[in-house]
Amino acid sequence: MKKVAQGRLDHGPAVAVIDIGSNSVRLVVYEGLTRAPTPIFNEKELCGLGREVHSTGLLAKAAVEESLKALKRFRALCDTLQVRRLWVIATAACRDARNGPAFIRAAERICRVKIDVLSGSREAQYSALGVVSSIHRPEGIVGDLGGGSLECTRVRGSQIGARVTLPLGGLALADASGKSIKKAEKIVVKNLRRVAHLKAMKGKSFYAVGGTWRSFARLHMFQTGYPLHVMHNYVIPAKEALEFARLVHRVNPESLSRIEVVAKARRPLLPYAALVLEYLIRIGKPQDIVISVLGVREGLLFSELKARERKKDALISACSDLNILRSRSPQHGEELIGWTDRFMDSSGLEEDAQQRRLRHAACLLADIGWRTHPDYRGEQSLNIIANNGFFATDHPGRAFLALTVYFRHMGLIEEELSPRLRELASSSMLDHARVLGVAMRVAYLVSASMPGVLPNTPLQVRRRKLTLTLKGKYRTMAGDRIQGRLKQLARLIGREPVIVTE
Repeated sequence: MKKVAQGRLDHGPAVAVIDIGSNSVRLVVYEGLTRAPTPIFNEKELCGLGREVHSTGLLAKAAVEESLKALKRFRALCDTLQVRRLWVIATAACRDARNGPAFIRAAERICRVKIDVLSGSREAQYSALGVVSSIHRPEGIVGDLGGGSLECTRVRGSQIGARVTLPLGGLALADASGKSIKKAEKIVVKNLRRVAHLKAMKGKSFYAVGGTWRSFARLHMFQTGYPLHVMHNYVIPAKEALEFARLVHRVNPESLSRIEVVAKARRPLLPYAALVLEYLIRIGKPQDIVISVLGVREGLLFSELKARERKKDALISACSDLNILRSRSPQHGEELIGWTDRFMDSSGLEEDAQQRRLRHAACLLADIGWRTHPDYRGEQSLNIIANNGFFATDHPGRAFLALTVYFRHMGLIEEELSPRLRELASSSMLDHARVLGVAMRVAYLVSASMPGVLPNTPLQVRRRKLTLTLKGKYRTMAGDRIQGRLKQLARLIGREPVIVTE
């Protein structure tokens, strides 16, 4: 009999991607090939394969040795984790260096699979697919900055448009400019000005992919005291990003406040990443910079999914997984969606498509904190949701989900809430979270989070009255506690509460 750890979902055998980049060699092992893949192991080695390719045309000998050593360890880890499908990809340094083919042959003997040396066009495509798979309806330009190259690709929803590869990776710029920022600036301007489709992001978003840009954003996040340390979908307004980029590439990185949050190996490349970002903003004039943690590796996995799977909502898929792992009854979470649909549709409260989507996600997360001590269920649920690894929602959306489930457990007690986290949600989202959280409190008392109850105990507004129907065997559920919670919800929406028990 196949055994699966109770903390794991049975999505089939583990799959993995080894990404041989110009700066790093990384292994990521995923729980399975799914719409919302969860890493179960993630490690990198900063080998710097591409640090001399521009000047010598070769992968540096020491970097090759470090990379092959890392690959031996990564292959052993894949065996330990019983990985059934392993993809190994290589990017700019390996495709550009004269000794790249020899290195690939040695790497294939270690990895025991064929290595796919991606063209610039395919690298751009996979990077864009990574963003498409993890950001809800993106529109603008995806920019993937590696050690050797920058890929810029136009995206709109699930559609991928024009793309280009430029020799503007951090290591490549440092090598080509002799580590001169002034010379690097000329190289950046010359290359970016010839990319016509950069103008397509005017007033839209620039989606920044790549480790050095994540380091840039992390530095900004800590310098500004941002309350949520989740990098994916972290948004910096373009004007603010431009000013910060100018600062980062004009001073010694070691002199920057909070530079300790950036790995030492990344710091020398920060000025080049900031320089590229500055001119992308100047030329493309985006509205904001959105950080994407997902890129080439996840784009590759997304391309391997069946069309039906690719069409699924990544946020709902991830919340469904968490519902299965942590709720008393996953079916109850599904039924809560229909129950709140009926309530919202009859209430007259405004709810757009995005709010409805987030409400459905919140229903799936409503009971994930039940094992915690009752006094801390709200706090623990809030922390799990706010900092969870799911994708396809922005930070205000995360705050809404976390606050809704907090209110579901704690009622309208807000003294213990972080004011900074609460600030991430708009006032209308906060009001919506209160209403939904209090409605969930009614649902919990009626159903005890068990399946089969909510479809038979509807909550809806009828003739301007908030009506909870408890007929037949459910009549005995009526009592002072349910009446009290129904009154609280009725006050929030300006209706009179009524329990129907005939």
